[in-house]
Amino acid sequence: MDLDKPSVWGSLKQKTRPFLQNLSVKKTKKRSSKMVEKKVHSLDRRLSVSVPDMLEVETLTEETNYLSTRVLSSCSPKNFSRSVVSLKSRSASVRPTGEDWPWALQQATRTEATVTHPDTQVAGSPVSEAKRKSSNELLELLQSTRLSAALSDEGAEYPCGEMDLDSSIASQIFDDQMALEEANDCLSDLPSPFAYLLTIHLKEGRNLVIRDRCGTSDPYVKFKLNGKTLYKSKVVYKNLNPVWDETVVLPVQNLDQKLWIKVYDRDLTSSDFMGSAFVALAELELNRTTEQVLKLEDPNSLEDDMGVIVLNLSLAVKQEDFKRNRWSSRKKRTSSKSSFMRSMRLSDSLRKNQLWNGLVTITLLEGKNIPGGSLTEIFILLKLGDQRYRSKTLCKNANPQWREQFDFHYFSDRRDMLDIEVWRKDNKKHEELLGTCQVDVTALPMKQTNCLELPLEKYPGSLLMLIVIAPCTGVSISDLCVCPLGDPSERQQISQRYCIKNSFRDIKDIGFLQVKVLKAVDLLAADFAGKSDPFCVLELGNDSLQTHTVYKNLNPEWNKVFTFPIKDIHDVLEVTVFDEDGDKPPDFLGKVAIPLLSIRNGKQSCYTLKNKDLERASKGVIYLELDVLFNPVKASIRTFKPREKRFTEENRKFSKKILSRNVDRVKKITMAIWNTIQFLRSCFLWESTVKSVIAFVVFVVTVWSVELYMVPLALLVLFAYNFSLVRTGKVNNTQDAQESEKKGLIDRIHMVQEIIIAVQTILEEIASFGERIKNTFNWTVPFLSVLACLVLAAATVILYFIPLRYIVLIWGINKFTKKLRNPYAIDNNELLDFLSRVPSDVQKVQHAELKPYSSSSPVRKKRSAL
Repeated sequence: MDLDKPSVWGSLKQKTRPFLQNLSVKKTKKRSSKMVEKKVHSLDRRLSVSVPDMLEVETLTEETNYLSTRVLSSCSPKNFSRSVVSLKSRSASVRPTGEDWPWALQQATRTEATVTHPDTQVAGSPVSEAKRKSSNELLELLQSTRLSAALSDEGAEYPCGEMDLDSSIASQIFDDQMALEEANDCLSDLPSPFAYLLTIHLKEGRNLVIRDRCGTSDPYVKFKLNGKTLYKSKVVYKNLNPVWDETVVLPVQNLDQKLWIKVYDRDLTSSDFMGSAFVALAELELNRTTEQVLKLEDPNSLEDDMGVIVLNLSLAVKQEDFKRNRWSSRKKRTSSKSSFMRSMRLSDSLRKNQLWNGLVTITLLEGKNIPGGSLTEIFILLKLGDQRYRSKTLCKNANPQWREQFDFHYFSDRRDMLDIEVWRKDNKKHEELLGTCQVDVTALPMKQTNCLELPLEKYPGSLLMLIVIAPCTGVSISDLCVCPLGDPSERQQISQRYCIKNSFRDIKDIGFLQVKVLKAVDLLAADFAGKSDPFCVLELGNDSLQTHTVYKNLNPEWNKVFTFPIKDIHDVLEVTVFDEDGDKPPDFLGKVAIPLLSIRNGKQSCYTLKNKDLERASKGVIYLELDVLFNPVKASIRTFKPREKRFTEENRKFSKKILSRNVDRVKKITMAIWNTIQFLRSCFLWESTVKSVIAFVVFVVTVWSVELYMVPLALLVLFAYNFSLVRTGKVNNTQDAQESEKKGLIDRIHMVQEIIIAVQTILEEIASFGERIKNTFNWTVPFLSVLACLVLAAATVILYFIPLRYIVLIWGINKFTKKLRNPYAIDNNELLDFLSRVPSDVQKVQHAELKPYSSSSPVRKKRSAL
């Protein structure tokens, strides 16, 4: 054996000496870096806001730094990050022996790149490594770190001979390994995928397109992701350069999608499209606000310039604290708390968008010097946000008197202007705008009657009206656990407010309604996948509140509590279930109407959904629990006042079904009156001797002894009689829905023809009766007018000398004995017989004599031209 020849171990030491020197330098740097890391440990937490496995970074080093910092700082105990750094430094400085050295050197290099300070970067990292990594790569990273830490258990010496591994170091390594295992367990708690928060500040629109006849538009904006509408802005009326100034925060799960911004024009019946634009979320920078000026486009429109939308976008990572909980009960509490916070955020959003906190009462009195008012009919349109009223149409008058009252919902966080428009309407149903004016209701004092005379803009004339802004309470949306009437003390306080002794305090506050919308079962499937996205709309008069949407479910559970102030105890609560359908109008699923006076307090009820007409059953049921508290004195006083006007609705269209139903209703009333007349006629004709004798005796006694107070007494007796029939079950007030049989096309045509002929005949009789009375006093037929004057003069003399009681008694005796005196006499009505001789206006035209044609007659000129 040649002793001069270097041994294998010596040659290996010579070859690896440069690497050991570099490793010693790196170890020294590591110790200094470790000391700095201990001091700026909070900086690691602050820098761990980003989640690099969802972002496209430029280098591999930045990605691994943020990944390790994110996992170690959020999933481990407070001292865990410092322990891991010291562990990795020691494992990197250990010199392995034997064949494990190349692998250990490679592993130490990898571990060193992982624990490098976030401000430093590893040179030579390829740009192609900037792709996003999944949570499995995080797991491999932690496992490789644990393996490098395990190498330190083999007791290697330091290359510079500074110190050896003692028992304290071994215990520290053990603690570090346990901490790594805890961090490895935390991977199961990390969300997949991570969520982002997109903050949108909708500023304004510029030079938008015209969609209304008056040369303006009523624009609003919808934000959509994956075909779902996430937010809808308010409507800015009559403005092509609207300013919204709204901010919304939307959760985003994936950056590989586009945010669509679509602009629509608000109309009564539908919304007209005004253009759209999109923003690619992957192009947005993290934690940086950028202003976007988006040009609106519509491939189906011929307009080149549709305007722009200006908004600010900011993308940030959603902050979540995913900590390791050793006890399953604490995990359940944490999950329940997060779901509760989500529901609270949802309730806050609903409360902000729906709940009003005041009422604007407008009393429209009169108009002064309205231009063109003396030539056409005048009406007023009042708008406050989405709320619209239309006044009654008055006859031709330059100073019309309306005397109407309208109630608007007032939102203190909105800056809506009250828009007032004066319109005129001619006989051809042509409408023309005569003038406009605006009122800033936010500038008016609260709880005070403001008398305003508003001049019309750009037109002469003015409007006189009263405006009162009053606070409104009793409107709320909450969860089942915090319902107002669920608290005994709060329920007692509300009941005290509506007790009898407070009957004349705040007359308009009649009562309080609480509605618990629990769930619906077996709803109609409106989507192609056999599911629906149902939500509920609750309407009480003009008040409307809405639940959230439960997606992809035919048995949704809302579990929400809604409260309304009652303005009229005779109102009807309407609960309608819709299916959300993106930008399209929602699909109708079912509806139920519940009168407030029929509510049974505190009882959970199951209501079968009906169709739109509320006549037949639809598919599905809804579970509600209702409570109503009201003051009977206030409700009685409100009954004798005009009902609240409803918001302006779209124009009703012709329906042969409704026409047929209304004709049948009129027929029923007419037949009831006709049967009563026939009964009296049979008494006069003595068709039944016993019946006629009884009727004659009752008539004579009643006429002879009747007093004025007996009239309401007789009506009370009638009420008592019908009440006894209802209590005994002989009369049923509820009527079953009529089942319409299916008819063919020919039968439907005949039905429409019969209905039209019947309506035509009835209208002709009513018009002729009124025209004959008018023509009697107009001396159309002088003979009949003179005869009427003589009869009236004789009646005046008779009534002056003879009391009315005797005259009625003589008339009745004559009627009852006419058949006895002349069995073959023909029954008649003298008044109707007289009016039948007076011609109607149509007969006057038919009976009028035409004058001979003159040379200047247009008909003669036309004939001569031919």
